[in-house]
Amino acid sequence: MVLSWTRGRVFRRARKGKELNNCGDLEVEIAIPTHFRCPVSLDLMKDPVTLSTGITYDRDSIEKWVEAGNHTCPVTKRELTTFDMIPNHAIRRMIQDWCVENRSFGIERIPTPRIPVTPYEVSDTCSRILSASQNGDDQKVLELVRKIKSWGKESERNKRCIVSNGSAPLVLASAFDSFSRGSVEKNVVVLEEILGVLTWMRPIVEEGRSVLGSLPSLNCMVWFLNDKQLSTRQNAALLLKEMSVEALAKTEGIVESLVKMIREPIGPAATKACLSTIFHLVSSSENKRVISVRFVELGLVSLLLETLVDAERGICEKALGVLNSICDCKEGKDAAKSNALTLPLVIKKLLRVSELSSSFAVSILWKLCDKAEEGVLIEALQVGVFQKLLVLLQVGCGESTKEKATELLRLLNGYRSKAECVDSSLDFKHLKKPF
Repeated sequence: MVLSWTRGRVFRRARKGKELNNCGDLEVEIAIPTHFRCPVSLDLMKDPVTLSTGITYDRDSIEKWVEAGNHTCPVTKRELTTFDMIPNHAIRRMIQDWCVENRSFGIERIPTPRIPVTPYEVSDTCSRILSASQNGDDQKVLELVRKIKSWGKESERNKRCIVSNGSAPLVLASAFDSFSRGSVEKNVVVLEEILGVLTWMRPIVEEGRSVLGSLPSLNCMVWFLNDKQLSTRQNAALLLKEMSVEALAKTEGIVESLVKMIREPIGPAATKACLSTIFHLVSSSENKRVISVRFVELGLVSLLLETLVDAERGICEKALGVLNSICDCKEGKDAAKSNALTLPLVIKKLLRVSELSSSFAVSILWKLCDKAEEGVLIEALQVGVFQKLLVLLQVGCGESTKEKATELLRLLNGYRSKAECVDSSLDFKHLKKPF
């Protein structure tokens, strides 16, 4: 078997701007030696390793084979007595020499791979982090955490190895909790590094979440939400999303910091994380009414509506979910009714984002439209809610949404004669229907 590289393909990469010296459209085939190719992927090996059966594979391909639950050698079909993978430096050097010899055809030299981290190295480093944090040695902890961070940057394989070591997230969570109990300003560097590494270990194991759910740790994360470094603020937002709702509800300054993150967005990931945290606080916590009122007082309703104007799907769903929960309290409902953007925006999102967004939108309208407030009903009719609700029932929706939509249609039907529809979006040929 011969795997070929064509001249027409490789010249675009290697010889841009150079003349082809009368080669024209001639295609020259470069044969990759069979023993340079991985038996699994048939691609040129970048990190050749040898199994206990003596067969050499590309590390990435054979690791995926083993992770898929296969315990045999793909070539010999023999049972693997050990999963140790020994780097084949001889083959790798031969491949690199071959790449150099054929570089005129656009073949790039494969880089010398770094030796991947082993479970033993991860466990040993975690033990040293735990010991250093118990002794209050922030510099040693900083050095070791940066080593773990460096391993993670080298390859996805290293990340998987670190995360699969159950002790790593728990040890880092313990170290974070330990240093957060002192002066945050004094330990800010080591805390930032731990926070950054914990972010790519999500979802955090239950024991780790329990440790990070302590009051000092949560206060520290809230402090980082107000930090000047955008990456640190985002990491804090992503980690707070993992925490227990009841623990968050008792954290001082959490509401104000989350509102600030929505008011001054730093990126979609952080905004989604903050909206998710807010949603859990206003819908699941024991003091959800008190918390909802505080969010309303800080102007969250207006911020949510501004976010909805041009939000992507994920943000839109979460913003509508938060607004729906806030409308459960009188203060939230009044704030939504008093904002001129509420009805036009909520009705606009019907059938345009996702089934989840439509269900939240119908629920919000169901809470806002009251027989006693004729003006709200007429305004909703003027921006086309009646027609959209009919379409929603035709295309299908959840049982609860269907009941609310039907009830709204009955209520609105009595006011149709008083409202003149002025919405131009009633031409449904451009409607996005994701379901």
